[in-house]
This record gives sequence, C-alpha cells and structure tokens, in this order.
Amino acid sequence: MTNPSDQGTEEQENRQTLNRWRLLLGEAAEESLREAGGGSYDADHFQYQELDEVLGYLYDREYGEAQGYRERGRGGGCGDSQLTVPRWLDHVRRLFPSETVEILEKQALDRYGLSEILFDKKVLESMEPNMALLKNIMQFKGRMKGEILRSAREIVRQVVEQLRRQLEQEVRASIIGKRNRYTASRTRSLRNLNFKKTIQRNLKNYDRDRRRLVIDKLYFDGNLQQHNRWNIVIAVDESGSMMDSVIYSAVMASIFYRLETLRTHLIIFDTEVVDLSGRLEDPVDLLMSVQLGGGTHIAKALRYSEKLIENPARTIVVLVSDLEEGYPIQSMYAACKDILDAGSRLIVLPALNYEGTAVYDRNAARRLTDMGANVAAITPNRLAEWIGEIIR
Repeated sequence: MTNPSDQGTEEQENRQTLNRWRLLLGEAAEESLREAGGGSYDADHFQYQELDEVLGYLYDREYGEAQGYRERGRGGGCGDSQLTVPRWLDHVRRLFPSETVEILEKQALDRYGLSEILFDKKVLESMEPNMALLKNIMQFKGRMKGEILRSAREIVRQVVEQLRRQLEQEVRASIIGKRNRYTASRTRSLRNLNFKKTIQRNLKNYDRDRRRLVIDKLYFDGNLQQHNRWNIVIAVDESGSMMDSVIYSAVMASIFYRLETLRTHLIIFDTEVVDLSGRLEDPVDLLMSVQLGGGTHIAKALRYSEKLIENPARTIVVLVSDLEEGYPIQSMYAACKDILDAGSRLIVLPALNYEGTAVYDRNAARRLTDMGANVAAITPNRLAEWIGEIIR
C-alpha cells in the first residue's frame, strides 16, 4: 500500500520538474506542460512566474525584438508593470546568485546588445567591475558623456588596477629579478625607494615641536642583476576583434614603463598609427583614448616602429595583431624582415589574453616564423617570461 505522504512528495517533485522545464522551454511549452501536470498549477508554479518573466525579457530576444515578452505584457494580469532594463537588473540581482547575475549581465551586453545598461548612471555603478564590463565600456564610450563617462572611467580604473596588481609582481620577477634590499642603488627613483630604511635612518631628525620627520637622506634598493636598458616597442592592432589584446597590451606596457631596465613605447594602429608612449603612466587615460575598429595597415605600424629603434641589438618589437593585413601583405613581410635583419627581436602575438584561442592568418604566421620571428598566442605573464629570457 502506498504511503500518502510519499505520494504527495512524488507529485510535488514532478510539478517542480515541470516548472523547471517550463523555464527552460519557454512559453511555447506552456500548454503541453500544463496537460502533463494534470491541467492545473500548484502554488510553486506562481513562484516561477517571476523567474520566467525575468528570463523571458532577455532570452525571448532570440525570436526577434523581445517578441515573446511583449506579447505576454499586452494582456491583463496582477503582476508588476512591464520591465525596463534597470528594473530587470533589480529583479535579476534579487532572484539569482551573484555568479548567475554576472552571466546574465554579460549575455545582456554581449549577445543581446542591451547597451542601455551602460547609460544609466545608477545601474552602471551597481554592476560588478570586471573584464566583460570594461570591454563594453570601451565599445560604447564614444556615446557616453558627463556623469556617465566619469562613472565609466572609474570602473575602467578599478578593473585596470586589479589587472595591474595581478601581473606586476610576476612581470618584475621575470624581467629584473627580486629587489635586493641589502644593496644600495645609484639609480634614484621612487620605484625603488626603500621607505622603511629611509624612515629608520632619519628618526634622529624627528622635529618634536612641529611633529614632523625631517629627511636629510633617502635610501634606495638595488637589483640582484644590473642590465643596460632594453627598448621595448609594442605595436597593437586596434581592430574590434583585438579588444582583449588591446586591454592587456596597455596594462603590460604601463608595467614595463615602471621598470628601470626597460624603455617602453606603445603604439596603436588601424590604417593610421598613434603613438601613446606619453600616456603610459596612466593606462586608464590610454584605454579611454583607443578607438576600436577600422582597417588594418600592419606594414605602416612596423615602419613607424623602426623609427623608434636606436640600438637594434637591445630592442624587442612586439606586434600584437591577427595578421589580417588590409594592404599588400608583401609590404608587411618586408618590414618584418628589415627589423630582424637589423638585429632586433620580433615577437608576434596573434592574441595576448588568458583565453588561449586566437583567430589569425596562419599562413602569415608561418612565413614570419620562417623569417626568425617568435609567433605565439600567449598569456600576459608568459610575455613577461619571454622578454625576461631574451634580455638575460
């Protein structure tokens, strides 16, 4: 004999399963699932209605112009008024865990083009600062003004600073080794100022009346290894497909700029070349000045890079590009050959990111490898290791 409580539990689980299938399959499955459930809804079904409305607002766009959602919204009912983007985000954050919220926000921007998210100051500031949001800000920043643009810049600053902190220590270790706090340095720079030693050695000069520490001598750290300065020229293709690489290139260039052992140049290019070397101290300002899209003239960028080479034997040219040249490709090959023949190192990166995949002209990559260039899609920390191996 079946226990009534067991039977009730089984029925409840079946209804819950049907409700979940309804969320997955959408409105088109409504009638079939209702029949499967015995023709009536239980109380749990109505708890799923809000989830269905929120998910439908986004995913019904698969059928064009949010058609499914709008048809539901025309009828009467006791639910909330029709969703807007800010209200949709409020519901999403209330109904789903943070990991799911981040996925929904990313798909809203990347897949369904809900750029309205970026033009409401309150909504923009409530979003999680991350790489996906940074890429969308870069894509739409040309349409941002006033307070919205200031909020966007602050988000860019947070993400860039997070990336810089993640990468800087490893970059320093790869290129110059650990700092030697037992050896004084003749290079006087804020970058290698030993604050602790400076304060300790100047405590005797403390002015008790003015409650100030008078510094009469600064102490600086040395490096385990000393190098003559190397010249790094990074040329970055700013076409839309290279967005991740543009971001990481800007962050890496700003880190290289802080190193005494390197002299760093950064140029970006489409059919024109823009030298951003003077903005490396502020990677946020640098990224906000990048205009993604346009054609590609790699040979022109390489010829400009040649002008920045003073000592070929101590120069590394890093070309970040998918190698889809918009002009006669023989000119690109000729420019690469001249750089290599002069004695400089040439590193070609079809991608510089953590995704591990890249779409690029493989025939061009093979040709450049045969010339003597190092060609690989790599992570930013691997680039630092690669440069460290070369300069050592």
